[in-house]
Amino acid sequence: MILLCELLKNWPCTASGGNIRAEVRGVTDHSAEVVPGSVFVVRKGRRSDGTAHIPEALRNGAVAVVTDTPDPPELPPDVAAVSVPDAADFLAHACSAFYGHPSRELEVIAVTGTNGKTTVTHFIGQILKAAGIKAAVLGTLGLWVDGEKQDIGLPALTTVPPTHLQRVLRHCADSGVTHIALEASSLGLEGGRLGHCRITRGVFLNIGKDHYGEHGGEAAYLRAKARLADLSDRIILNRDDPAILKLCEGKSAGWTFGGSPDGGNHIWVEDAGSGSWAAGCGDERTLLPAPVGGKHNRLNAAASLAAAVSLGFGIRSCRAGLEGLKLPEGRMQETGLSGVRVIVDYAHTPDALKAVLESLALEAGGRIITVFGCGGDRDKEKRPEMGEIAAFYSSSVWVTSDNPRNEDPLQIISDILGGIGGEGPNHRAEPDRELAIRRAIAEAAHGDIVLIAGKGHESGQTTAGVTRPFSDFEVARRHLEDIHSNSGSDTVQSTDGIWYDGGEME
Repeated sequence: MILLCELLKNWPCTASGGNIRAEVRGVTDHSAEVVPGSVFVVRKGRRSDGTAHIPEALRNGAVAVVTDTPDPPELPPDVAAVSVPDAADFLAHACSAFYGHPSRELEVIAVTGTNGKTTVTHFIGQILKAAGIKAAVLGTLGLWVDGEKQDIGLPALTTVPPTHLQRVLRHCADSGVTHIALEASSLGLEGGRLGHCRITRGVFLNIGKDHYGEHGGEAAYLRAKARLADLSDRIILNRDDPAILKLCEGKSAGWTFGGSPDGGNHIWVEDAGSGSWAAGCGDERTLLPAPVGGKHNRLNAAASLAAAVSLGFGIRSCRAGLEGLKLPEGRMQETGLSGVRVIVDYAHTPDALKAVLESLALEAGGRIITVFGCGGDRDKEKRPEMGEIAAFYSSSVWVTSDNPRNEDPLQIISDILGGIGGEGPNHRAEPDRELAIRRAIAEAAHGDIVLIAGKGHESGQTTAGVTRPFSDFEVARRHLEDIHSNSGSDTVQSTDGIWYDGGEME
């Protein structure tokens, strides 16, 4: 707990009414989360104005209401009315103060980029754990500590708001965690979710096409990404991405990373042939078995290694972590049957889809059959480009739905097919995603790869405002089990190490 006067101390504000020495038992911008003794911060969201929720906050026991509007609303005399210049900034400050500024007790590594944030944060966690560090990972897949998923009630967001972020950081610090790697999305950075959080290292992966529409254009998207440089003690840059170097021009980079050797504070990981990687910095070099495939994952590993090395860990002390790297859920997650490999990946941008398909093309013994779609109410300009990429690398493409949200699924599919000249013998439309997956697997023969792209770990499909349970991996696995049950010949293997024989787990 903290007193209201302590929360407002040294903060530009005016306050009237209420009890300035009231004990604060919570800080939130969601009226439904208000408990007796809470400070309710009124913010104007993308879809609604928090002012409309003040009555509910008062009914739930708010002791103070904070606004940044020129004309604050009338409040009961026993509730403090606080006016601040920026409600979002105050929310981040107040949450940090309420939880005792937990980021000051941790090494916080924030990772931003259009693609790869989830993989890199989990790689960092794995490298640090292997080096004997109790580390946490926070992002798209929730909170993980020492490789174990934590059930602490978080919203399904890449970067959680400060009300949850500071609670998580306090939980981690109190649990003995010393390092945490978290995903910093463009929307999270723009919305000030990482404000008043001490970030030790800011890692910049890449810049691609995503969320332009939600930011109001490319320039606003880039400005949001660039904020991480100002929030971080030191930054780590991808030297192989010109857009990243331009974005951070004039900023002093502590370290860089890439796919080829270079001098100075530069970490590199390259293909050494025969299923091996070479990793190094300056004159230091180590050879290790390649734990995961794909050029993009070598770069992800280099970014993760750069973060660890920049914090004082030597390359050789990170070797065990590098050798044991495992991709997180929904990233190149594989199952299969009768020589057909079925791979589920979150690739939902042009760059990500290209990276995955390029990687699969190098190892494919047969055809590549791709199933994918594009989300509704998002970046329409990327749709034909993704269609073109899928058609270039795949022998067969099934264009389907991927969270149409409030758009017409058929229009989204039409936009995608516009990049490959419409439907044809090898480019087909099937709006029902489950049916598209089943048809793609049915089409595959021994040696073929079926890539199901776009949703990865997601467990729901949103159409017309309604979300129903849906998992690409589970749909694929169920279909493979059906095939096996009917044939009675082969086993179905998944990358979680469980073998399926006739639908029964051994």
